Amino acid sequence: MSRIWLLDGRSGSGKTVLADALAVELGGTVVHMDDLYPGWGGLDAGSAYALERIVLPLSRGEGAEWRRWDWAADARAEQHRLPAGSALVLEGCGALSRAAAAVAERAIWLECDERTRRARALARDGADDWWEAWRDQEDAFYARETSAALASEVRGCR
Repeated sequence: MSRIWLLDGRSGSGKTVLADALAVELGGTVVHMDDLYPGWGGLDAGSAYALERIVLPLSRGEGAEWRRWDWAADARAEQHRLPAGSALVLEGCGALSRAAAAVAERAIWLECDERTRRARALARDGADDWWEAWRDQEDAFYARETSAALASEVRGCR
């Protein structure tokens, strides 16, 4: 049976940095939600894709197969695989859904103030044309899925 850890929190909260440390602790592979969203409007679709193609198969003792999203080409790209029994850290906005939490061993939510998060995101991504639209998707997803409440751990900014 695969060990599945979920790491979620709003954009700029420090998930990617923590994910690498968690992968070492777990002895597992990090899969970034940023590699799964089909563009800036794709938080819900990326979450569903991660669940169907990665989380649920691993939870059933099967291997997982998915295609990375190529942001420049605006299309799915090369295929990736994790064999059955692989340990997984799924990192990113939308990783912690109700369905994913139901099969995960550990679920971590990162809490961070918007000012800090936005400054980090701007430093990372440049222009913030996408910020409000992405925040709206986060608001809808996290309200529907109650992600923070599903977490087995809540941590502050990293």
